[in-house]
Amino acid sequence: MKTPDTQRPRPGSDILRTALRRNVGAMTWGTVLMGLYQAGETAFPIALGLIVEHTMQDRSPGALALSIGALAVIITTVSLSWRFGMRILQKANTTEAHRWRVQVADCGLQPVARDAGLKSGEVLTIATEDADQTADIIEVVPLLISSLVAVLVAAVALGLADIRLGLLVIVGTALILSILSVMSKRIGSSTREQQARVARAGAKVADLITGLRPLHGFGGNHAAFRSYRRVSTEAKHQAITVAGVNGAYAGTAAALNAALAVGVTLTAGWLAFNGRITVGELVMAVGLAQFIMEPLKMFSDMPKYVMMARASAERMALVLVAPPVATPGPERPAAGGVLEIDCVRYGTLHELKFQVPAGEFVAIAAYQPRAAADLAAILALKVPPKAYEGVVRVSGEELAALSIEAVREHMLVNPYDGEIFAGTLRTNIDPSGTSRTVDEAVAASMLTDVVALHREGLDHGVRDRGANLSGGQRQRLSLARALAADSDILVLHDPTTAVDAVTEQLIARNIAELRRGRTTVVITSSPALLDAADRVLVLDEGVITAEDTHRNLLAGDAEYCLAVAR
Repeated sequence: MKTPDTQRPRPGSDILRTALRRNVGAMTWGTVLMGLYQAGETAFPIALGLIVEHTMQDRSPGALALSIGALAVIITTVSLSWRFGMRILQKANTTEAHRWRVQVADCGLQPVARDAGLKSGEVLTIATEDADQTADIIEVVPLLISSLVAVLVAAVALGLADIRLGLLVIVGTALILSILSVMSKRIGSSTREQQARVARAGAKVADLITGLRPLHGFGGNHAAFRSYRRVSTEAKHQAITVAGVNGAYAGTAAALNAALAVGVTLTAGWLAFNGRITVGELVMAVGLAQFIMEPLKMFSDMPKYVMMARASAERMALVLVAPPVATPGPERPAAGGVLEIDCVRYGTLHELKFQVPAGEFVAIAAYQPRAAADLAAILALKVPPKAYEGVVRVSGEELAALSIEAVREHMLVNPYDGEIFAGTLRTNIDPSGTSRTVDEAVAASMLTDVVALHREGLDHGVRDRGANLSGGQRQRLSLARALAADSDILVLHDPTTAVDAVTEQLIARNIAELRRGRTTVVITSSPALLDAADRVLVLDEGVITAEDTHRNLLAGDAEYCLAVAR
């Protein structure tokens, strides 16, 4: 049940408030310096008006020199305050964006997935574009305040010359902001929809890259590309809509600002013509009418950026506030390697029950690939314990009672499609740099030929997703990583489907030798791995229907022989 908005603030607003609170110091200094910049910009035409006024009256070289010195001070203040003010604000902006990127990435990489309903590509977009736009609020607020300072200084200066000029600036500014605030709401909703569509397009790209080889294999790549083109076209149309809304906003803001500047200029000219203000005050008014365009433009742009930042913050909240799929327990498994599946019902699994004692090498021959995938997903904690019936125990402790970190330290499940990362062969095999069995894992997985091919050996570069490796090399690299982890319980799901029969035979024997004395479970239909196992469990229609050695099952079970013989 969701908590009503009346009881708790909206998560997007919470994120923006957090960003502002963490950067109070930087924003304060940035506001002071940017306020000095805007005050200096506004003081320039005021100084010019005073110079004209007093120089024409005194006609003194000393007064002229003093005026030039005052202008130099103003220009120096403007230059330095802008330089250091923007440096402070942009550093804070960049740092804050980095914090949110790390936080979103941390949520996306947690052992227990969050129930955000987003794909990895969408999370990536949120961690990059949305994090950057949310952090823009750090610059928006100081610039908004400094622009307000400039408008107020101009209004006061004009009001001292003639009250009607000051009131014209104040009323005109309020009218401009009222009109633009209404338009900015449309920008916020349009931007939110655009970000969602861009994220969906990014997720589609990630899915396509992951499944590109299988798609080419069965000729589905054209249909997949058409699907992506449709999603991308939707994102493009929405981007055009947002660009149109932004263009209308910018055009309206420019027109209103120009109208106010023209109004101030014409009013000042009329007052000067009627002798209500002096020539110096006219010069000041005309100069202010021109200079006020910049702070007015900045001031009028701020509502748009606030709405964009809020829309991005609300998208980040989809990840940051989403509850975990499961709540892990606090316990840790005892030493040893006993794995027990007790009456588990999930997907294609029906009352599945078996036990693997510590130190045994067991192979599971699954007749239905879906059942193998369901079992691997449960053991890999991709399925929370509450989502299936029955119990999975690791060293006597139920999975639901164990912390995820403890389970991962004790039991490793290596999927058939293990991810390969950009880096080197060594960093893919031993990401933490702490394994003492890298060489043994390389030899056992028959990756030695890949290492020998390159002068750099294990330090040979690997591209993202292993793009410069063959399918068999990627699979052996993933297997080497699993073996190098040297966990108490190792579960392998189809680890040799992409290697040839001779290599598969060698890998099977090597795994049995390297893992001797530690619990190993291989879900496979490979005769070599089935033969190397101490015991084979036959998984058919979601239950264990037979168990024996591979050779005994071949001799006495015709269905088994037909399913695994090659």
